[in-house]
Amino acid sequence: QLQLVESGGGLVQPGGSLRLACAASGFTFDWHAIYWVRQAPGKEREGVSCISGSGKGTDYEDSVNGRFTISRDNAKNTVFLQMNSLKFEDTGVYYCARSRHSYCTRYTSGNIDSWGQGTQVTISS
Repeated sequence: QLQLVESGGGLVQPGGSLRLACAASGFTFDWHAIYWVRQAPGKEREGVSCISGSGKGTDYEDSVNGRFTISRDNAKNTVFLQMNSLKFEDTGVYYCARSRHSYCTRYTSGNIDSWGQGTQVTISS
């Protein structure tokens, strides 16, 4: 059974850091790019970052570029998102999402065929 399970969310002050993890099971992990998608209160979901199936290709939304780092360990079927210098506007539910493709493209919901349950990230002083 295909599963994506996020962990690592929490409450942190501005300027702080968090590391999210997405543990995958039930499919051939390195065949699929993985996105981190977030949804802020009252807003639509937006793609934050993507990593290709091999891990050699990555992509970032402009507002997180230079602050967030995506990585994956294909031996452990896990994708990570290291988030540094967090800002109030980074608050939201962060979802791990499986792409239909092995490579990263511009995020659209149509590229996604499976979602995790999400983990809450709250930036507050």
